[in-house]
Amino acid sequence: MNSHFPWKDRILTLIGDSLFFFFFAEFLEISLKMIMGAEGFGTKSAISRTYANMGLEEYDKGHPKILSILASVLERTVQKNEKAMKGSKERGVVTVFHGTRSPVLTVQQYIERIFKYSNCSPSCFVVAYVYLERFLNLTDCLLTSLNVHRILITSIVLAVKFVDDDCYNNAYYAKVGGITTAELNKLEMKFLAALDFRLHVSVESFDKYCLQLEKEDNVKLQIDRPIRIFAWGKGMINKDIVSNCSPTVGGYTCRAF
Repeated sequence: MNSHFPWKDRILTLIGDSLFFFFFAEFLEISLKMIMGAEGFGTKSAISRTYANMGLEEYDKGHPKILSILASVLERTVQKNEKAMKGSKERGVVTVFHGTRSPVLTVQQYIERIFKYSNCSPSCFVVAYVYLERFLNLTDCLLTSLNVHRILITSIVLAVKFVDDDCYNNAYYAKVGGITTAELNKLEMKFLAALDFRLHVSVESFDKYCLQLEKEDNVKLQIDRPIRIFAWGKGMINKDIVSNCSPTVGGYTCRAF
């Protein structure tokens, strides 16, 4: 250093300290994202326009678009599977996620109900779709009108627990979904076991699924009939649900399965 200009030494030292703290802060941010896994979903990125289109960052009054996109994708999948099963002797594997009949609430109405009462972030529905696809790929289960509701509520509950800081207990989510707490607990464990308890979703994988869902939204297919899930009506309780469950949310009791 030039001893004739001691102030230069001080400036260089300050610059060196600033650069150190800058790179250290960058390192910490990257490390936290790698550890947290879910951190950063629905925030600014290279596909921020896709996030905005799907309502992951903010949305107007009503529902974020991701709800209708997810519902549309699931309805098409159910319709495709059931059409293929009609022309085949194969009836698929019956699992604990299967009901005895197709209820009457559409997939979109069911998803909107979950969003309304769970107060979860829109990003949870993308993560839920990731889990749902993993589950179907790892099992012999086909998505049909008899199992889509149970698989859906289970995947969303797990996504909320993984992504959001705050969440309700399973007793509350069971009431929202129209099933008993015991059944939701059982479904959750079966789902987790199928996934080998691997719930990590990287930001890259999250972005990939966002782009996939956005692309699916542009595919216009004629759906012959809406897929039915649950029927909700005041004063109606399914006799398959134990009386002490009292599955009432927002003044409604559920008539499921």
